[in-house]
Amino acid sequence: MLPKIGRIARLFLPLIALVPFIAGCGSRTDANANDSRSDTLFFSAIPDDNKTELAARYLLLANYLSEELGVTVSYNPSSNYTASVEAFKAGDIQLAWFGGVTGVQARNAVKGAHAIAQGKVDPQYKSYFIAHVDSGLQPSESFPMGMANKTFTFGSPNSTSGRIMPEYFITEATSKGPEAFFGHPNKFSDSHDITAEQVQDGTVQCGALNYKVYDRLVAEGKIDASKCIKIWTTPHYPDYNWTAHPDLEIRFGAGFTQKLQGALVGITDPEILKAMDRPEGLIMATDKDFQPVADTMKSLGMLR
Repeated sequence: MLPKIGRIARLFLPLIALVPFIAGCGSRTDANANDSRSDTLFFSAIPDDNKTELAARYLLLANYLSEELGVTVSYNPSSNYTASVEAFKAGDIQLAWFGGVTGVQARNAVKGAHAIAQGKVDPQYKSYFIAHVDSGLQPSESFPMGMANKTFTFGSPNSTSGRIMPEYFITEATSKGPEAFFGHPNKFSDSHDITAEQVQDGTVQCGALNYKVYDRLVAEGKIDASKCIKIWTTPHYPDYNWTAHPDLEIRFGAGFTQKLQGALVGITDPEILKAMDRPEGLIMATDKDFQPVADTMKSLGMLR
């Protein structure tokens, strides 16, 4: 008869034998989870419009890219412009719809990242300055100096069309920064649609935003152009772009980024193009296309 301690050990031998098997199962499950994630292309977009609507719109693009590329494609919403850039820097997303400024920031931070596509309208983009009808401001061919000392809001602090380029044009026209010209600290609505809403409801007297968002909101009847008046259109500048992370080549193989570029530029489905707010279609892009934005950022002290 075995000693008492021996009997106990014998009782536990089957369980001890199972430990490596259980641990091995756990390791394979984790590996499978990692493999599953590594097989997925995650993309995002700066939240420059209604976030709920953006998620629904980008689902169409995710489905299209999944079919064209033969990989799982998933849209990851971002809480703000900075979060979009940070997710790209961390490799949590491998493709992003950036504005001109956020694209420059992301590509500067991630060696090997490149702009690969843009809307046909994006090389010649523009912003609108808008005002509430009661402000007394009227449409003008030249910069509306009458905005001086009016309440004013930008969109997101890092928005190309909602802050950076408007600030540049304000400074260029007035030889003053926005705070000095408007007589109050900078205000930020955080998105183009909210800028339009705040001007229309009189929260602020005027603001600057993406021209496409304003035109769409007016066309959809969400903004009354007789109350929220377009008073000035800026000169053109380059803006939005699809920027690809270098991890795409590691994750999906050499040449995948070029394949992705072809899939984006090749979109012809009007519903998908409308969902991206680019019914005109997409064209190829290069980093050099956005050098004017980088130069503007340098002039504003945002980039070394």
